[in-house]
Amino acid sequence: MDIVIRGLVFLTGFVVVCLTVFSALSTFVLTRAARSQLNRVVFGIMRRIFEFILKFFPTYEQRDQIMAYYSPLSLMMLVPTWYFLIMSGYAAMYWSLGVGDLYADLRFSGSSVFTLGFATSDSPIVTFLSFSEALLGLVLVALLMAYLPTMYSAFSRREQAVNMLEVRAGNPPNPYDMLSRFHRIHGLDKLAEQWKIWEIWFADVEESHTTLPALVFFRSPRSDNSWVTSAGAVLDTAALTLSSIDIPNEMSAALCIRAGFIAFRRIADYFDISHPQNPTYPETPISITREEYDEVIRKLEAAGIPIKPDHEKAWKDFAGWRVNYDRVLLVLCTLVMAPQTPWSSDRAPKFKLPPLFIPKKKHKH
Repeated sequence: MDIVIRGLVFLTGFVVVCLTVFSALSTFVLTRAARSQLNRVVFGIMRRIFEFILKFFPTYEQRDQIMAYYSPLSLMMLVPTWYFLIMSGYAAMYWSLGVGDLYADLRFSGSSVFTLGFATSDSPIVTFLSFSEALLGLVLVALLMAYLPTMYSAFSRREQAVNMLEVRAGNPPNPYDMLSRFHRIHGLDKLAEQWKIWEIWFADVEESHTTLPALVFFRSPRSDNSWVTSAGAVLDTAALTLSSIDIPNEMSAALCIRAGFIAFRRIADYFDISHPQNPTYPETPISITREEYDEVIRKLEAAGIPIKPDHEKAWKDFAGWRVNYDRVLLVLCTLVMAPQTPWSSDRAPKFKLPPLFIPKKKHKH
């Protein structure tokens, strides 16, 4: 009976170590989106702690300063969590092999995982396990060191476009400023270059923010900027250009919108955020009212921008483009606690803490 119990304990410890290594690999090494239950728990617990702290700070600027530490701290908490689980898993295996009592096993495991080497064993099996544990400890540190430059490189690429957008689309970014400034300075025909730039940006964000999901919560250096609201302003500008501006259609604008809503949906899917899969207007309503649309159109006309004569058709076309990204834009604004921006975070739903554990997918019949 004692052999069976020790065998089960050894197996349990081995499984814990394997699952922890899988979590580290999915975070640091895997080149595709792979959700880790452990990462979700760590980030979820940290989000709950931060949400509690935010209750004591009334202004957005104060809350933004606090949330700037959320993702870096959560990311750094993964490493001690992995070390603790690996140390516990190996301690269970050492106990099953009769190294000593619980304290001695934890002490031996800690000596190995942190490569301190103050505890040794003459058993070949135990020695092999201690060497493998020391190797895992070194690998985790090396992976973290290699991981951070990759993350900050992706962050820098994202924020460069966000900062440049302020020159063209104002602060907070909005379609009116972007269209009117292009009309005055460059000419509306130069918008095609922007759609191509942002199509590439969306493709980069989709890849980086699903393989490196902590990036989603990395905040912009300035509290009034956000990658989500900036992307929303670009998508709205492209939708207005295609639907309402009386210039030759530029298909790069349509491709930019498609790249945008695909990126938003895949990021939302990673975080299990529900959204319409293939929305169409008017079956799926949008958060922009006709009055808000008409107000922007009047301002654009006053700025000398040519507007299509059929306003009713233009509104329906705009809504038909907007419906593709309307819901995911709003929920991502909520997820990242974006600053107040017209047509996006100013109407985002109230944040609700997601479950700590990955919910089971419902099968569609």
